[in-house]
Amino acid sequence: MDKLCTSCKRKVVNDKGSVSFRCPQCTNYDFVRCASCRTIAVKFACPNCSFIGPN
Repeated sequence: MDKLCTSCKRKVVNDKGSVSFRCPQCTNYDFVRCASCRTIAVKFACPNCSFIGPN
């Protein structure tokens, strides 16, 4: 299964600068962020605990 950016839903295969990480608040959800969304600081939210980032 391809990884999709949590914010824009774009595939992040071979996307230099993309990251994946667990929710810093609940640790029960994995976020995937493409380089573009990281650069322009697009908001994202955890569906489990409602954490909103980036901070």
